[in-house]
Amino acid sequence: MSERTPLPLVFDEPRGRKKPPPHLADLTADERVERLKELGLPGFRAKQLSTHYFARLVDDPAEMTDLPAAQRDELVAGLLPNLMTPLRTMEADRGTTRKTLWKLFDGALVESVLMRYPDRATICVSSQAGCGMACPFCATGQGGLQRNMSTAEIVEQVVAGARSLARGEVPGGPGRVSNVVFMGMGEPLANYKAVIGTVRRLTDPTPDGLGMSARGITVSTVGLVPRMLQLAEEGIPVTLALSLHAPDDELRNELVPINTRYSVAETVAAAWNYAKVTKRRVSIEYAMMRGINDHAWRADLLADVLQSYGDWGWVHVNLIPLNPTPGSKWTASDPADEREFVRRLEAKGISTTVRDTRGREIDGACGQLAATEA
Repeated sequence: MSERTPLPLVFDEPRGRKKPPPHLADLTADERVERLKELGLPGFRAKQLSTHYFARLVDDPAEMTDLPAAQRDELVAGLLPNLMTPLRTMEADRGTTRKTLWKLFDGALVESVLMRYPDRATICVSSQAGCGMACPFCATGQGGLQRNMSTAEIVEQVVAGARSLARGEVPGGPGRVSNVVFMGMGEPLANYKAVIGTVRRLTDPTPDGLGMSARGITVSTVGLVPRMLQLAEEGIPVTLALSLHAPDDELRNELVPINTRYSVAETVAAAWNYAKVTKRRVSIEYAMMRGINDHAWRADLLADVLQSYGDWGWVHVNLIPLNPTPGSKWTASDPADEREFVRRLEAKGISTTVRDTRGREIDGACGQLAATEA
């Protein structure tokens, strides 16, 4: 890497913060047994607690009737401590989009969004309280980083959504979470260990985890190149989504400040490497901003940048109509400009879709609800 101007970006959380209590979702099956033994409790109860949490989606200890009443409170406190409390849940799209504002154990605020479609149910999760990437058009980035979330805090967002679906609380009858996207608050690859831990818990067979397919999980990044390269070697075939937002360094330096450390060329090369190693198509996320990055010539340039690595279908462009934050100069593109952008990408053979944007009436952009509450 060539030397570049140091960035005012935060990759590590502030020191001195109290960590959340250990939860079974933080631990492997063997570690859960050891945790109970350390507390002077029977280790074999760990599997029963895991079954209640991941398979039965139970959150009321009174329903854990296979645990001895005399030890139930101790067992639950040892492996299932309460990590987060829902402060507000807002609904849109006739109840099929549910955005929840969570208060973590230390008062930090994060958000998750459950979106039910006819053929799937997707939950968008946060991986950090706040974000240190400083992208100027993002509500979360404007607030800075408070702290990393633990694996269990991230997993709990998914489990909470799974409970809502299983209990028929979302229109459409009982269902299950089929997709998880790390596109909520925070930069997932800046909290790498906890995010990988979450992916493993989500994909571990029940009752050790939720038993999801890795192909239903999408991990996004603004372009932390070393972590992108590391993710390619994990052996977990998740989808990688690169939030590019501009095909040229001059503009991307402004929109995504990490670009002053890892250029467009380096970032796209790391994305291509991920596709090459995993044989999984990479998604390029591109928030369409009026008069900023939606020019026709930039569509042509984007196609040229992506095609320079080959035309074997390694990449898909996902255009995102910007959900503007209050008082922001960043606004959504004119629909005609959006259509022309799509036309030019497709004319050069780039697979392209426009994201179905939900939840505008409930502060849909990630970080808006937390910022309002704060």
